[in-house]
Amino acid sequence: MSSAVRVLCLSLLLLLAVAPVATAAEAWTVAPSGGGRPSFYAEGAPGTVQQDTVSVTNRGDEPVTVRLHGTGVPIAFADTAVRVPARTRAEVPFTVTVSPGTAPGDRSGEIVARDTDGRERTVPLRLRVTGPELSALTVEHVRVHPDGITYELVNRGTTTLAPSLAIRADGVFGRLLDGAPRPLSVDLPPGSRTKLTEPWPDRPALDAVDVRLTVTAAGGASDTARVSARFVPWGAVAGVGGFVVAAGASFVVRHRGRRRPDDGDSVETEQPYKQAELTGAGT
Repeated sequence: MSSAVRVLCLSLLLLLAVAPVATAAEAWTVAPSGGGRPSFYAEGAPGTVQQDTVSVTNRGDEPVTVRLHGTGVPIAFADTAVRVPARTRAEVPFTVTVSPGTAPGDRSGEIVARDTDGRERTVPLRLRVTGPELSALTVEHVRVHPDGITYELVNRGTTTLAPSLAIRADGVFGRLLDGAPRPLSVDLPPGSRTKLTEPWPDRPALDAVDVRLTVTAAGGASDTARVSARFVPWGAVAGVGGFVVAAGASFVVRHRGRRRPDDGDSVETEQPYKQAELTGAGT
């Protein structure tokens, strides 16, 4: 036998040895029922239930048992544990529930099948929730702190929002902030609440200010919130207060020093003194 024939025979033997392992690993598949669909798609309004069927095909020579579950969206199967005989296909109905109050938009999920050996197959599922789209938001809990301005944004609508912020601050001595609207680096899903901080590094040390925050987003969403704040340099105030207290104490001590007890009486009387007249003449 020539060397070429020996190599060919050896190659065929290797292929025959490897092929059964690969076939066993790929013996079963999962796909949308009916064929021709690479993924599942469901569409409905809040409160509705959508139905479909998943096929589990066993092309192997041994029965296979798989467990089914869904991710991302509410999926309920007619049977979560399916035993599929050899060279057989099982059709498993399932439902997708669109919960009441769900905001319109797209949701993504998967149908996952797992056999007893730990092998998994997945099929994508996309759910589109229908309904009117409403853009609405509010600005709440605005506070001025030493390190900036904090506030909360709440998405009151049914669409995801990418808001922009404009901030303005007026003090006794004029305009302190007057920023043009700029995009914020947040996305607000429907019903979400986000707390944010706007830095204010050069805020005044002494002033009374009115701050106004205006937030806008696509679809006509807009809201404005206002807050007033008073900036007082308490360190300086404490220093002035200490000086006043010290001056007052000094006055009391001097005032008492001018009083002496009378010879026949224990009651202290003020010693008379003459106040110098301020004439402006030098001495």
